[in-house]
Parts: sequence; C-alpha cells; structure tokens
Amino acid sequence: MTGTLTPGRIATLLGLLAVGVLTGAAGWLVVDLWFPGGLLLGLLALFGLFLGGRIAVGSGLGVGAGVLGWFLAYVVLGVPRPEGDFLLGSSGIGMYAYLLGGTILAVMCATLRAPFEGPVSAAQSGK
Repeated sequence: MTGTLTPGRIATLLGLLAVGVLTGAAGWLVVDLWFPGGLLLGLLALFGLFLGGRIAVGSGLGVGAGVLGWFLAYVVLGVPRPEGDFLLGSSGIGMYAYLLGGTILAVMCATLRAPFEGPVSAAQSGK
C-alpha cells in the first residue's frame, strides 16, 4: 500500500487527521486533570492513534496525518486569546512530558517495520 494516493487512502488520511485533533484535545484535558494517570492515558491514546495510522495506511504517512492533527490541536489550544489568557493553560511538567512522549511515540511508530514486510537483510539495505 505504499505508493499512489487513491481516494480511499486520502479519506483515511483525512480521518486520521480529524482523530488526531480530537485525541490531542482530549489528551491535553486529561493530562492536567489526573496527572500521573492522565499522562499515561493520553500517551496510550496517542500510541493507539499512531500505530493504528501506520497499520491502516501501511506507511509512515498514516502516522504523519495523526501527528499533524495532534500538533494542530496543541497549537490551537496553546495560543493565547486576545483577552490575554489561554484557552487551556498548563503550567506543570505534565504537558512537557506529554509533548515529548508523544513525539517519541510518533517517531517510533513512523520508523516501525511491519511484520508483513519481512526481515531486513544485508542485500536489501543497499536499495
């Protein structure tokens, strides 16, 4: 499934983008609400999103769509409003751990090799 962009694949990527926005907004809320458990819950949701996108699309492009939605939610919720306050403020270390952990999970899922792709051999590494 790595190659051309078909209408079904584009719809899948747009769906992953939308789910990424929802997961990012929900994760932001949960991290501050229940700090240690909420952080783990938010990171687990991100892992499910990224891995599911990788499996659904069959390439790192699925992870990228989820990451784009997740980062979009972070930017929209983190920008100060004209009144001077934030829509959702986070002053603790939980949000930094959420961002760093989500980034690590995204890189892990994007560089993951699926079982159906087979093992890497020395002959394939030069391609």
